[in-house]
Amino acid sequence: MSVLTRDAAQSRAKFLDVHSYTIELDLTTGDETFDSVTVIRFAARANGDTFVEVRPAALHSVTLDGEPLDPQTLDDNRLPLTDLTAGEHELRVRASMRYSRTGEGMHRFTDPTDGETYVYTQLFMDDVQRVFAAFDQPDLKAVFDLTVKAPENWTVLANGTTEHLGDGRWQAAPTPLISTYLVAVAAGPWHSVRTEHRGLPFGLHCRRSLAPHLDADTDELLEITRQCYDRYHEKFTEPYPFDSYDQAFVPEFNAGAMENPGLVTFRDEFVYRSAVTDTERQTRAMVIAHEMAHMWFGDLVTLQWWDDIWLNESFAEYMGYQTLTEATRFTDTWTDFGVVRKAWGYDADQRPSTHPVAPENVDDTAAALLNFDGISYAKGASALRQLVTWLGEKDFLAGINTHFARHKFANATLADFIDSLAAHTERDVHAWADAWLRTTGVDTLTPTLSGSNGDHTLTVTHHGSRPHRIAVGLYDLDLADEGRHLTLRERLDVDIPQQAPQPLGKRPALLLLNDGDLTYTKVRFDPASFETVRTGLSGLPDPLTRAVVWNALRDAVRDGELAPTAYLDAARAHLPQETDLALVQGVLAFAAGQIADRYLTPEQRPAALATLSALCRDLIRRTEDGDHPDLRLIAVRHFIGVAAHPDTIDAWLTEGTVPGGPELDPDLRWRVLARLAVLGATDEAAIAAELARDPSATGQEGAARCRAALPDADAKRTAWAAMFESDDLSNYLFTATAQGFWQPEQADLVAEYVPRFYEDAVAVAARRGPAIADAAGRWAFPAHAVTPHTLHLGNQCLTTTAPTPSLRRKLIDQLDDLARALRVREA
Repeated sequence: MSVLTRDAAQSRAKFLDVHSYTIELDLTTGDETFDSVTVIRFAARANGDTFVEVRPAALHSVTLDGEPLDPQTLDDNRLPLTDLTAGEHELRVRASMRYSRTGEGMHRFTDPTDGETYVYTQLFMDDVQRVFAAFDQPDLKAVFDLTVKAPENWTVLANGTTEHLGDGRWQAAPTPLISTYLVAVAAGPWHSVRTEHRGLPFGLHCRRSLAPHLDADTDELLEITRQCYDRYHEKFTEPYPFDSYDQAFVPEFNAGAMENPGLVTFRDEFVYRSAVTDTERQTRAMVIAHEMAHMWFGDLVTLQWWDDIWLNESFAEYMGYQTLTEATRFTDTWTDFGVVRKAWGYDADQRPSTHPVAPENVDDTAAALLNFDGISYAKGASALRQLVTWLGEKDFLAGINTHFARHKFANATLADFIDSLAAHTERDVHAWADAWLRTTGVDTLTPTLSGSNGDHTLTVTHHGSRPHRIAVGLYDLDLADEGRHLTLRERLDVDIPQQAPQPLGKRPALLLLNDGDLTYTKVRFDPASFETVRTGLSGLPDPLTRAVVWNALRDAVRDGELAPTAYLDAARAHLPQETDLALVQGVLAFAAGQIADRYLTPEQRPAALATLSALCRDLIRRTEDGDHPDLRLIAVRHFIGVAAHPDTIDAWLTEGTVPGGPELDPDLRWRVLARLAVLGATDEAAIAAELARDPSATGQEGAARCRAALPDADAKRTAWAAMFESDDLSNYLFTATAQGFWQPEQADLVAEYVPRFYEDAVAVAARRGPAIADAAGRWAFPAHAVTPHTLHLGNQCLTTTAPTPSLRRKLIDQLDDLARALRVREA
């Protein structure tokens, strides 16, 4: 496929003024394709040539101003429009388009539970061409007028309110000016819940088989939606810019959600079939808040080109967490951000594929797609949080509202955004932007304490280039509690680079840089503070403070400065007393997924699993009174994941419950069965029986994961063929199969597939496109094989083959993580 370059987009934007699209989609023409008719009304500002994008299964006819054009001139995904004269034009394109099974374009899904079929669009970046012809770039906004023909029992949702005209035809209200990638359709026999808030129609939608689960959470979902909506109207002077607000939970969705104006689509795992923790509910709420923020930042005001992805994502990420904290019962969201999202950003920023938050070299759409990562989301949101700390929230919001007023229903750049902020402050926002948004890498702050008796000073060594405004926490031991608890003496505001040593008075037991997690940096401890952390971490009073400490320990392990076993020792000592769910989940996930599986040698791994099993047992015992069901659920999940022997979890599966609870719901049953498969303690008959018990889409994925995990040569051969030798697996079934295939316990069994991965992944990525390329690089990579030979094979692949951009980026990241794991083992 020809990708759109920035130069071509800029030239076309100067040449064209696009007014409107009239689109007719017919979803009744079969299971493989649908019909698409597009009428584009536009003006050429001068005489000349241009092109329109379309990727049809069959291009039936094209007319320009009533005159036919030759469909055979279509070159890949570009249809040339030559010899245009200055003035108004009308282009009409009739085509058959192919349904997708990879979550791109118009995705089609048949629910195995009841046989009902659903379709929805994901048109991000350059996938609109899979659904209708378009001048596909974000700065050619237009009005979209959409009609859809669907089977009689279906409901059609779109960006605007929809009306059923009869005979299966649905008309959507015309949109305001929006970008092509934001057009959305979702059609099928939806289960819908509708209401109004402040005169605006609200809707929740899911497939019928999930109806009881959506209904159980309807009150919570609508309450969060109303609270965020009201809070944004307090923050923003521009009112919500669209005619309705629908939230559709759709199957096999590649992202967490997509901010289509008026019709946000979410992955339908957010309609919970099984028990979840309150932190998981908070994550769902944050995604709701994030996507609603996009209605203003992204949809009302849209980036001009994809180098400003961060203007969409960083803003929505920051605003989602902040608004959730201000407006809902989830008042501790920044702890979860610190544990989960910032770790994602820190990791991404230390790989060779890192890039500035606001890069200047996004030359085409293929390059842009790679930047939807921990930099654009987590680092960018962290930068904005630091900006608010430095600038003040009042001036920050004033700048935001100026930005909306100046650019509503249009496009804007980083320079426009900074100019809007600068209009409300005397501070040099342009210099701040250069230091924070145009640079790469993570700064490191290291404290040095000098002095004696009650007269100590702090000097902070700054490895990096960015200015920081941080809080420094001074903590003393609570001597009345045998030294187990720490009390906050004082928080000091310190600007980095530091102008002069900071007076402290009496030396604290713990000095913590970046207390409150207001900036984006790695921090280290002075020796005395590290000893306090080792013995007293769980005695820190605030979960966000503990998150900063745990992140510092995590960073030290990854940098080879702290032994992985020391991290496990800290987890073993302090997690049994931990109360914050996000911290327990985050520490256990890193300890199991990175330390036990990658950073320790195969010989060390059994001891690590034993430590983690004992830790989870402690948490399970601690929660026997029933007062902490969420903590117990986390402990049970992780106990299953690290079980080295099948007896206990097999008994749970047989009894259908953990003694003392919880009962095994579908999620826990599939988790247990997957671990039993890894351990060779189950078989195909048991997997088939469980699938008969749970024939849902999630059950199909669970079965695929279990079958791929069986320690059997035939099972591995079948799973490999399904992933790489046929193109039948959907994006979700591909991922599930890949998740089951590689297991540290089965290294010898799958050794022959390690060299095969590179060649086969390159081939499948080229055949099946970016979504499967991403899944192959993320989930099908042999991450367990931490050996120099695996690293050599990967580097050889990068130099001797031509992976697609999506796969190449994933391989670069995976190989860098592999090299880091080798360095940690050597250290």
